[in-house]
Amino acid sequence: MEKYLEIIEVHGREILDSRGNPTVSATVTVKDRESGRCLQGMAAVPSGASTGQFEAVELRDGETRYFGLGVQHAVKNVDEKIASVLVGENALEQIRIDRILRETDGTDNKSNLGANAMLAVSMAVARAAAEALGLPLYRYFGGISPRLLPVPMMNILNGGAHAANTVDVQEFMIMPAGAPSFKEGLRWCAEVFHALSSLLHEKSLTTSVGDEGGFAPELSSDEEAIAMIIEAVERAGYTMEKHFMIALDAASSEWKCTADCFHEDTMATSSGQMLYHLPKTGVDYTTDELVKHWICLVKKYPIASIEDPLDEEDWQGWQKLTMELGDKVQLVGDDLFVTNTNRLQRGIAQGCGNSILIKLNQIGTVSETLDAIRLAQEAGYTAIASHRSGETEDTTIADLAVAMNTGQIKTGAPSRSERVAKYNRLLRIEEELHG
Repeated sequence: MEKYLEIIEVHGREILDSRGNPTVSATVTVKDRESGRCLQGMAAVPSGASTGQFEAVELRDGETRYFGLGVQHAVKNVDEKIASVLVGENALEQIRIDRILRETDGTDNKSNLGANAMLAVSMAVARAAAEALGLPLYRYFGGISPRLLPVPMMNILNGGAHAANTVDVQEFMIMPAGAPSFKEGLRWCAEVFHALSSLLHEKSLTTSVGDEGGFAPELSSDEEAIAMIIEAVERAGYTMEKHFMIALDAASSEWKCTADCFHEDTMATSSGQMLYHLPKTGVDYTTDELVKHWICLVKKYPIASIEDPLDEEDWQGWQKLTMELGDKVQLVGDDLFVTNTNRLQRGIAQGCGNSILIKLNQIGTVSETLDAIRLAQEAGYTAIASHRSGETEDTTIADLAVAMNTGQIKTGAPSRSERVAKYNRLLRIEEELHG
């Protein structure tokens, strides 16, 4: 007889994320028809500060409470519309559950129910099913396949939309590529983080942190930020390339602009190209100029990965950059692909990028997220499990990274508990897998 975990209750609630803004949490209660046992799964969804225009819609109330950011309408959708179609369903049928959610929503971008409402329930169903089977979440997602702990892509210097400073690149990350284990890699990163803190203090620069736990000092340029990270790595007793590589998240969709913000000399040579204006430094680029900028940085510094180096609609620019750097560094599509298989398929066909950032709340269900990872891996692209700037204590992405052997994870600096929770979960998983 096929096991049936009957969903008997679906409940949503409004909670706070790490930025003090409301987000959606859901609890799903299931009953094992064979044993009569009742178990629960609970999940909470994150929220992004720098969001792509093609992401699934995060439903907000737009009312006076929480300055319009409340999620009571999304929670009501969980309690009423979603509960009404899922009660009685088998929690073990994740693909069917997620299809019901999409059909009930009825839109391409999940704007009816809200991706935040749908994802909270989708993740809670998976957690309830894993709990009922006595499996850790990574085993429930990945079966016997999980074997690879991810390399942290640890954001230790923040700029862009994540920090109120003078740096345009959103994230400067370190990757302990030479570490023999996740545990050692995490230690190396934490030591560099503390070395950077001391270095900033010595230079009388602020050691306050941004949304993702990285420092946000006033620096003169992106290159100064890179140089400071290299100095911190060496101060901690490590060597660039042997122990560490650098990764960047430009979040360049934030730089896209219209002709009226451009200087005349650039406009004269920009025909057919996208225009970029870096708001903090005031620098202007055309697509070709920005491509050349990244090529120069990669030649000059030990950079292993660049995320969103070009805008989410600059497909020709992505092609050019991939032809120039695709065999040298990881070119990650976040806003470009938004964890969406349709956009990823277009990127694969056109030779845009070689990696996808995976964010559950960009697409809104667990099964669609897993589909995006599989498609990327089948095409030879890497996949990187990622947090958002507004996080919670939920650790699903840690299990997801191991379940799908993504090999990389972005979940911030080792200085805020909502970030550290993911690292600590990975330490426990490493013990389970490797003793």
